[in-house]
Amino acid sequence: MGLLLLYMIILLLDIFYFSSGIIYNKGKYASLHQVVITFFSLPSFLKKVECFFRSESELTSKEYLGVFTSGGLAPSLGIMNSTYTGIFHFNLTLFSDQVYWLINIPRENITKNTDIAAVEEWLVRITLQHGLNIYTTEGTLLDNVREPILQWDLGTVMTEIDITSVYPYVVDLKVAKCPCANDVALLGFILNATYNGIYIGLSFSGFWNYNDTMWYNLTDTIYSQVGEEHTDLSVVDMVLTNHFLVILTSLGLFVSGDLRYPSFYLCIHERLTQRGKLWYNERCFANREHFEVDYVTITFERNRTLSESSSCFYTKEPFTQWLPCLPHILKGMKSIPSIVVTFLVDQEHSAGIYLFSNQKITTASVSVLKDNKPGLKPKFPLFIFPSSFSSPVGMVFHPRSHFLYAYGNQIWLSIDGGNTFELLADFHDDIIKNTYHSFYTSDITFVSQSGNVYLTKAGLRRYSKIGSVSDNIFTLYYDHMGFIHKLTPDHFEADGSLRAFGNSKSIFGQAPDMGFEAALAPQYITLKEMIFYAYVPANEPPESIYAKKFSNIHLGKMIHSRKTGTAYIRKVLQHNTPEGFLSSVIAEVIDPFGIEEANTSSCLFSSLSVSELGNVSYKLTLQPQSKYLDIEKTVVIPGYSSFLITNILDAKNALAIATMPERILSNITFQKDSWFLYNLGHRNGRIWTIYAKPCNYWFQHDDSLSLNVLKYIDLGKSHTLKVKVIPNTKGVRTLEIPLLKVIVGNANLLEVKVEGSFDDTDSYLMKISGASKGSTSLGLVVWGASTQCSVTTIVPTLKNSCSYLKSMHHIPSKVIPLEDWISGIHKDSQGFNMIKTLPVNYRPPSNMGIAIPLTDNFYHVDPSKPIPRNLFPKSKRSGKFKQCANMSTREECNCTNDQKFSHAVAFSDCREKVPRFKFPVTQYPVSLEIYSEDGHIPVETPYLVTVTEVNRRENWKLKHSVPENVKKLKNYLESRLNAPVYNPLGLNLSIKGSELFHFRVSVVPGVTFCNLVEEFQIYVDEVPLPFPGHALIAVAAAVVLGGLIFMTFIFQIRNIHPADICQKFMRRHKVNISNATVSWLIDEN
Repeated sequence: MGLLLLYMIILLLDIFYFSSGIIYNKGKYASLHQVVITFFSLPSFLKKVECFFRSESELTSKEYLGVFTSGGLAPSLGIMNSTYTGIFHFNLTLFSDQVYWLINIPRENITKNTDIAAVEEWLVRITLQHGLNIYTTEGTLLDNVREPILQWDLGTVMTEIDITSVYPYVVDLKVAKCPCANDVALLGFILNATYNGIYIGLSFSGFWNYNDTMWYNLTDTIYSQVGEEHTDLSVVDMVLTNHFLVILTSLGLFVSGDLRYPSFYLCIHERLTQRGKLWYNERCFANREHFEVDYVTITFERNRTLSESSSCFYTKEPFTQWLPCLPHILKGMKSIPSIVVTFLVDQEHSAGIYLFSNQKITTASVSVLKDNKPGLKPKFPLFIFPSSFSSPVGMVFHPRSHFLYAYGNQIWLSIDGGNTFELLADFHDDIIKNTYHSFYTSDITFVSQSGNVYLTKAGLRRYSKIGSVSDNIFTLYYDHMGFIHKLTPDHFEADGSLRAFGNSKSIFGQAPDMGFEAALAPQYITLKEMIFYAYVPANEPPESIYAKKFSNIHLGKMIHSRKTGTAYIRKVLQHNTPEGFLSSVIAEVIDPFGIEEANTSSCLFSSLSVSELGNVSYKLTLQPQSKYLDIEKTVVIPGYSSFLITNILDAKNALAIATMPERILSNITFQKDSWFLYNLGHRNGRIWTIYAKPCNYWFQHDDSLSLNVLKYIDLGKSHTLKVKVIPNTKGVRTLEIPLLKVIVGNANLLEVKVEGSFDDTDSYLMKISGASKGSTSLGLVVWGASTQCSVTTIVPTLKNSCSYLKSMHHIPSKVIPLEDWISGIHKDSQGFNMIKTLPVNYRPPSNMGIAIPLTDNFYHVDPSKPIPRNLFPKSKRSGKFKQCANMSTREECNCTNDQKFSHAVAFSDCREKVPRFKFPVTQYPVSLEIYSEDGHIPVETPYLVTVTEVNRRENWKLKHSVPENVKKLKNYLESRLNAPVYNPLGLNLSIKGSELFHFRVSVVPGVTFCNLVEEFQIYVDEVPLPFPGHALIAVAAAVVLGGLIFMTFIFQIRNIHPADICQKFMRRHKVNISNATVSWLIDEN
């Protein structure tokens, strides 16, 4: 296929940044005006990457490259996901006509696996110099050889004309994305009643380009299951799990076969007459454990034909058996009829979470799962939402986390598995219809039925309005990098700008003003702290009072005055007193607010007297008489309550309400210049606005280049995370309280120890040590961060299991280079070749002799060649080909280079060469190391091992020393395993046999979650003849020599001279030859 050429562009930044770890939210990302994201694919052949440094012109770019290269700088390419990090360096040498750096990366250097499986997509980060974090850009890398859905033929491929003809009938869109690779996603068309069909688009590049989407028609596949006489066929909902595709259509529920086996088919599991909705807790199960499995729920809207128990069903992979969400015994129980709005399976807590609703209340309930079925007894008391949560729509887990959101006309957050919920947002008459999530940036976007779009971060207790969408038919989608896309039937719109990575919402228009139509009354507490009271008139209709109050959306935002002045809202308060002020915010002043000038408000030339007028109002009187005080302006008197002017009585008097009535002295007069006038009203157009605060914290994560890491914790081990929060709060003081909140997903499974401190730069450093007893997520939330920050939350997962990167390796006593293994020659100082090329179809000898092999393992197999040492019946009955079974030639065995050099008995058919040693092998050090993502460590106690010879050979012996503190453990394990147990430290091997010995070393169970097994081979050569060979040769030699001596003695006694006898015989023989020659000549004549 040739080489796949990929281009990456490193964008020019204004300033160099140096750091020991990746710092997120820095302004350097905000300064970029354009970003180029290249989506990679990982084929099975070599990849060639060219890296350009973009400048104003090609000449300038060459100059930059020359400067960097001469200084020894070249880009590095980091490839990482939650469990893997690899760094590759571009070539430093530049050719004269070259304007780019070049690197070649064989696929094997990234991954050697080619089987179809759920694989986590990689993040690619390019920096000018690894470790300096300068000139950084990012992209993604997708293994399209292994991604399951990409190996399937979904249906009939549609042309552009075919898909265009469907546009007029589309009424909605549904997106389903791969849990492990969010760039791989499906887009389904929901059609009106005048058109039939299942039309699905597949993208492996995150819907960046509409033309890159492959469209499929699945209509015939569906009709083959239900019959073509049915009409009104359309997609209703879709879910793409790790291994299955679930499609809910108007005619039934269809589940694909296992996507890991590329033979696409859909099976109908339910014929449905009601439209429903699918619910799925998105989790990536790459390298999954046996207890990790996907669950899918389907709910239906209750009507007269559906009972309560028939409105919700759930299933687990492979989605063949659908069970009612409610336990059967609940059918006969008397209870208030409720609709199961949502049922989700919380795998961290092994629980099922219900969201119930009826005309009166909305509740949440949690049941423990037993045998994958919800129990009758609730895990927690029923959580009852307030009556204001009257229109629940659904409930969703943020991907790969324990943050649970219930949404509808309000949004509620639970961080403890559904036990309790906290109000995040209240939209009153507006209802949130859909939520969209990015696991990478922790973005959560809510879209209401009116088209308003809101943003929050996972675990963050604040949110912002970021705009609105005017399209009638659209859906939103986050790609793997966290960029948000707006998808419509005929075009895609991506947020291509890069303001703190993917957190710019340019597709929603200008950032909206989150203020409301009300007058604000400022009240100074100190010079740097104020309270802003929102005024609600007494005649305001009750149904619209909420529109004149501060709410949760304003927490962490900035109040701006049209004149001058900025304040940062630290706290939102709701109260009933003082009258007229039902809400307020405590804010920190960043820029002082401008006061009214005397030349525009002449009343400031007068003194001001305050007198009480009733229980609520106060009369403000000017002395001497002056012009009117303006309505909705605020009189601010240092040390006293402020007064919001609500009515003008005459040219001298006005009515006002006090912000702090207890700080008022009746009938007191304030001279001019001792009181001030502020204008934060809205009568002539609102004077103030509220916008989101720019990102106010930098986040540094030293543990990994990946944000949301997955860490495996072995038995008895712990893991430590180190993070730093760096305030970027110009003009805002840093509070001496922890800036980072740690939220444990399941506290019963994770023991956490947290140490936090501030350094001299007011940066907050936190060290989190965790020892897990299962698999749970850990939320680290910068609670005071703005929603404008790209990173406010990281969600590492700690899993008490064996890392797929952890393995045990035998360290040979003498290292042989790879090129010598290929050539088969590596001689030591004495000229002895230390590599043995095994004979074809070789089998090691048995205890019965060299010519009688009894093992089932063949080495260096070639099915076309004869099998040696195969004369005896026992040898003929033993021996089985593995990889070469049913093959006719060695080429058909498809042995890879890795298999040819592997010590594993599973690949013995491919093994050609083995290490060779002279006889005898004595005190050979069996050195073992454990390799993991954290480095290499020697195998020592408490790890104990067993050693076996896979071909059941003897004539070998192990020597080791056992410390006193492990003798009891050793004896106990030997009685349980019925095998000798050895201390791996200082283990020595002696061999007195010949030819190939194949050893397997296994770590005993109970000291690690990993099945740590290593194999190594030793070929013993130049072996002396075994007993009784030497004795027989010596006896035979002695007999022959003795016989010769005896014969000589007899000849001497008998006076026999063998030399004379030989001479007589030779003379007699010559005479006979001469006579024969004469006779022949006479005959010839």
